Amino acid sequence: MMETADTRTPETLLHTSIFDELRRRMITGKVMPGVGLSTRGLALELGVSQMPVRDALSRLAAEGAIAIRSKRKIEVPAMSQSRFSDLLKCRLLLEPEAAVQAMPFIDARRLKRLRAIDTDLDGAMAAGDVIGYMECNYAFHFDIYRAGERPILNRLIETLWLQFGPFMRVVYERYGTTKLIDQHRLALNAIEAGDAEGLRRAISSDIADGMGLIGHSRLADD
Repeated sequence: MMETADTRTPETLLHTSIFDELRRRMITGKVMPGVGLSTRGLALELGVSQMPVRDALSRLAAEGAIAIRSKRKIEVPAMSQSRFSDLLKCRLLLEPEAAVQAMPFIDARRLKRLRAIDTDLDGAMAAGDVIGYMECNYAFHFDIYRAGERPILNRLIETLWLQFGPFMRVVYERYGTTKLIDQHRLALNAIEAGDAEGLRRAISSDIADGMGLIGHSRLADD
């Protein structure tokens, strides 16, 4: 099969890379709610002009991840009860199905990598390393989902993670990670056994356990 040449311009590639970097930071909790984002500060940190940063922030705002109230007031919005409920329902609808559809494409090499990621996650959880835990959790879930090569479905799921990632950072720092139940082990066992329903249950339970911590947190009034 012939490979298709990447016809994107260097400027387009730069804008995409900045957007992907900021997107990943939010998903893994490196950006927190209520903390202002500075276009100038981010541009200096990333070593680029303000234009690609401004473009990336506009795209993040369109995905509901941040609120641009003025040029100087850009921040992650507070989590409301209705927004939390909607995010939870959407995750439970999409992610277990994405995992089940991806399962036939998970070979022994990928399964070994998933087990290594889960080992790193266990270490981060035991150490109370919130950022490390969130990075491993993201890597684990999306290494499963991406096996199915469903880019549109995965992008939809990422958009959901984008909206709750910053808030989960706050929750994990408040309640810790040591009380979380490791549903990943059950997911791995289900994948190895070819048990689609077992994998569906494990992913659903994992989402419910993590999101349940948010349910015990104080959410903004609608």
